[in-house]
Amino acid sequence: MEFTQGKTIGEAYAKGRWLFIELNPGYVLVLGECGGKILYHSPNSKLPKKYHLYITFDDDAFLTVTTQMWGAMELYEKGEEKNRQIIKDMNITPIDNQFTFKYFSNLIDTLLENEKKSAKGLLTQDQIIPGLGNAIAQDILYKARLHPKHPIDDLNKEQRKKLYDSIIETIDEIIKNGGRYDEYDLNNNLGKYIRLMDKKTNGQPCPKCGNRIEKIQYLGGACYYCPNCQK
Repeated sequence: MEFTQGKTIGEAYAKGRWLFIELNPGYVLVLGECGGKILYHSPNSKLPKKYHLYITFDDDAFLTVTTQMWGAMELYEKGEEKNRQIIKDMNITPIDNQFTFKYFSNLIDTLLENEKKSAKGLLTQDQIIPGLGNAIAQDILYKARLHPKHPIDDLNKEQRKKLYDSIIETIDEIIKNGGRYDEYDLNNNLGKYIRLMDKKTNGQPCPKCGNRIEKIQYLGGACYYCPNCQK
């Protein structure tokens, strides 16, 4: 593509489920909602059989992007990506400095003015907190000792703070471990964060109390929780 010829890869950063890669000078590649793989291939590597985006470098190395179900792959003149509706309207993410406990508590108050939400709904629906989803909400709720169906209008200040701390702690752990165990990095290596609550631990003893972990279907997906710790 002529727009990317001669460009240099600059800063890459994430915002929610969207990845921004600077192509200097002048452009930004935006990858959004892509649930597949973004892989770097060294020179002379074999091209994968399936991919949705293919970018070559001057040294014959290349990058491939493969998405599952859906995903956005868009090239913008630098700055124009901020006008993309979903990006422009995106809430503050948990890795942003502005994601303070005061912001989090105000977010809950604002939601309660218009609708009722459960703890899982707060974490997984409508990208209220961008970047979170069902796959990691289980651990966040477990560490906060909240049942997935717990109504957020019933959370006291201490419970709100515990939920906020659990979000920050869990995300920090995932980042430090290079992603979840079912996610891949640029070099096709699996992450090392092992979820406490998922299908592999269903029916196993709770790490805290020894009670059996259970599974329920709620808000369009499976929930794994400890019925003793998360009442």
